[in-house]
Amino acid sequence: MGSGMAANLVAAGHDVVVWNRTRSKAEALGGVTVAESPADVASRCPLVMVCVSDTPDVVEVVEGDGGLMESLGDSSLVIDHSTISPSVTRELAEKVAAVGAGWLDAPVSGGSEGAERGTLSVMVGGDPDHLERARPYMEAFSKTIVHVGDVGAGQTVKLVNQVLVVINQWAASEALILAQAAGVDLRAALAAVEGGAAGSWMLSNRGPQMIERDWRPGFTIDLQQKDLRLVLEAADELGVALPGTAQVFQMYRALQRRGLGEEGNHALVKALEELNDLELAGD
Repeated sequence: MGSGMAANLVAAGHDVVVWNRTRSKAEALGGVTVAESPADVASRCPLVMVCVSDTPDVVEVVEGDGGLMESLGDSSLVIDHSTISPSVTRELAEKVAAVGAGWLDAPVSGGSEGAERGTLSVMVGGDPDHLERARPYMEAFSKTIVHVGDVGAGQTVKLVNQVLVVINQWAASEALILAQAAGVDLRAALAAVEGGAAGSWMLSNRGPQMIERDWRPGFTIDLQQKDLRLVLEAADELGVALPGTAQVFQMYRALQRRGLGEEGNHALVKALEELNDLELAGD
């Protein structure tokens, strides 16, 4: 995700300083300056964008040895594009505010394809003035930027997004399994329904991949599971039941046990294939 976003920032004419835990990945980007640490980035850049995998990774980037906190000042604005815990987000924002800096939680949706194409959707929590300051930079890699509330709200809305993603993927998987079992042409069935009330982004974009048995990831099962863990943790904190999300989490867990964590999240259909002892066949 981060490499595509950085490349689009460079293409838009911005001066970009990059740090990555794997230095070679940063060095592979054209037109950027490679920093020595997150603190080095913060010392050079008033706006710092973070895009890493999980809550502990963001904590380490902010508070760890050589972290952002060592260099943040009154003019600094941290924009976290990761998907992490809403409650930890609020804690980090308070610590950053204590040194005079600002924080936006701005998780993104659209996968690696969206990052590369500059078509991500961003859901932003935090001060609206901070968002207006950051917006010209976010526009380099986004097509939709929506302010959804105070700090933490962006992360919560991203979790809402992930519930919709996986339940839509589950529905698309069950539908194609039914069509396969009935002997219906899968491509014809997809064409017949995707333009109507049953249509969805997941069906139109991942349905053909499922039919073709193309499991290349726009978003991996392992990363999807991390997000669903965050969803279920937030649901537990709020005391709400999300049985459908919990079921999908268990299906993905079964696929991880089979060593499929690096496949695209649309490989969810493989769990249903195993339950039904059949495979989608588009030929």
